[in-house]
Amino acid sequence: MRAFAEAFPNGPIVKQPVSQLPWGHLIRLIQMVKDPAVRDFYIHHTITHGWSRSILEMQIQGQLHLRSGKAQNNFALTMPPADSDLAAHLFKDPYLFDFLGTANPRREAEVEHALIDHIQKFLLELGAGFAFVGRQVHLEIGDHDYFLDLLFFHLKLRRYVVIELKARDFEPGDVGQLNLYRAAVDDLLRHPNDQPTIGLLLCKGKDRLVVEYALRGLDQSIAVAAWQTQLTESLPEEFQGSLPTIAEIEAELAGSEVLPKPEIGGK
Repeated sequence: MRAFAEAFPNGPIVKQPVSQLPWGHLIRLIQMVKDPAVRDFYIHHTITHGWSRSILEMQIQGQLHLRSGKAQNNFALTMPPADSDLAAHLFKDPYLFDFLGTANPRREAEVEHALIDHIQKFLLELGAGFAFVGRQVHLEIGDHDYFLDLLFFHLKLRRYVVIELKARDFEPGDVGQLNLYRAAVDDLLRHPNDQPTIGLLLCKGKDRLVVEYALRGLDQSIAVAAWQTQLTESLPEEFQGSLPTIAEIEAELAGSEVLPKPEIGGK
């Protein structure tokens, strides 16, 4: 029990959020996460979203704590405070599509098809509350036909989320295209009780200053983030050196001492 006491030193277990987690989750947290603040992050998210142990392990391996809430956006200027705070935490940067393998799709259609083929894993990467509505959704605007890449609805925000995919770096004109789709969804699909639609642009890369200028002055809610198939593609070097590989994690788990089960009834 010494490892457990060192990992969770703040008083009896019944007074801590960790008391709400199964024993197997706690073992993985101790083995895989050394930083107490980072461990608290995963404890909170596991309790909030009801993660299984395998999902918890996957989120730790994907370094969710480094990506959560990092997408560039203008939510603070375009939403009520409660909604803007929630939305800002929902969107991450970069999005990790490691389930696509090591291939590097050159066209947006290839990425889109691959994400739909792995829709369950894609929804898991998007986060809790996203419901899939459709792909290549037809929008008739004036005398023109448009097809947005992916359409979701977020159950807690009560908002449609339009996702546009780019297999290249961000360009300022992408914001205008996304805003066109976002506005059309508001007029053509949104129910009177729904909140205004959010746009999410996923690019292969981006210049943060260019994105900042492109979003400045826009009065509708849009976020921009990168997507990648390997976590270390664009993380800062100081993080890359500290990320364990899956093989290293498996080796550590295999060689770690299994913690004893807690005694029941205080005997």
